[in-house]
Amino acid sequence: MAKEIKTIGVLTSGGDAPGMNAAIRAVVRKAIHNGVKVKGIKKGYQGLLNEEIFDMQPHDVSDTIQHGGTILGTARCMEFMTEEGQLKGVEICKKHKIDGLVVIGGDGSYRGAMALSKHGINTIGIPGTIDLDIACTEYTIGFDTAVNTAMEAIDKVRDTSSSHERCSIIEVMGRNAGHIALWCGIANGAEDILLPEKYDYNEQAIINNIITNRKKGKKHHIIINAEGIGHSTSMARRIEAATGVETRATILGYMQRGGSPTCKDRYYASIMGAYAADILCQGKTNRVVAYKHGEFTDFDIEEALAMEKSINEYQYEISKALSR
Repeated sequence: MAKEIKTIGVLTSGGDAPGMNAAIRAVVRKAIHNGVKVKGIKKGYQGLLNEEIFDMQPHDVSDTIQHGGTILGTARCMEFMTEEGQLKGVEICKKHKIDGLVVIGGDGSYRGAMALSKHGINTIGIPGTIDLDIACTEYTIGFDTAVNTAMEAIDKVRDTSSSHERCSIIEVMGRNAGHIALWCGIANGAEDILLPEKYDYNEQAIINNIITNRKKGKKHHIIINAEGIGHSTSMARRIEAATGVETRATILGYMQRGGSPTCKDRYYASIMGAYAADILCQGKTNRVVAYKHGEFTDFDIEEALAMEKSINEYQYEISKALSR
C-alpha cells in the first residue's frame, strides 16, 4: 500500500531558473487542493539542514508567477553530498512531519532527492535548469526564457558588430551542454557555433571562415561560444591577431538566469508542479517529472540520471548548412 502523504515540503536547489516560481506556486496550490499541507524550505538543501522551514498557504504564492528567480531562494550545499548530511536531512523532515518532498532543480539536486527517498522520505524531482541538459525530458524550466534573453542580447551585439565591421564572440551559458548555444546560433544566424559536444578546438578553421567571408563581402562575423568551451576573451585576441579583423568578446553571463519567464516557462512549470504534487500525494517516490513526446510523465530518478543527452545530429548539421 502506498504511503499516506499528509505534509509535503518544496525546495529549489542549485542554479535558479525563470519559471521556478510558477512551479512552486503550482505545487503549493495543487497539494492544498488535494488536502495536503505544504511547508516551504528556504535556500535548498542548506535551508533544510538549517531548518529554515515554514508553513505555506495559497496566498503565499500570489503575485509570484511573473517573477524570475525563486521566492524560496537557493544555495549549493556541500554537506548534503555526504551521508551524514543526508541522514540529518531525513531526521529534520521527520521532525517537521514532512512525509514527501518536491525538489526543483537539476541533476545534482536529484541525487540528494534520491538519497532522501532511500531513507523513507518520498521525493519527486522537477527539472529546473536553463541548460536543458536533463536527458529524460525534452523541456527544463527556464530554458525558454534564457534562450530568448540570449537571442535578444545577441541581436543587439550583431547591430553594433555590423556597424563597426567586427567579429563578435558571444559566450552563452549552459555549463557543459551546448543547447543554448545551438538554439541561439540558429536563431541569430551565427557564422560559427562552438558546442562542447562538437568543437574540435581547430581555431584555424574559424580564422579561415572569417577570412573567406570577408572576401565575400560580409561585414561582420558572429561566433556563438558555449560556456563549456569558454575563454572567449583570449580567443578574440588570437582571432584578431590572425585575421586583422577587430574582434570583441561579449560574455552574457547571469543575465540569462533572470527576467520574467516566458509564457512557455510559466505554463510548463505550472503543469509540472501540479503533476509533481499529484504523484507525490499518490504515494510515488524517487521520480522525476518530465515532458516527453508531447506528454507530461515521470521517470525513476536513478534511471533518469543514467540517461545521456547529446546534441541532435540533424539540427547540428542544419546549423552548419545555414551559416554559409
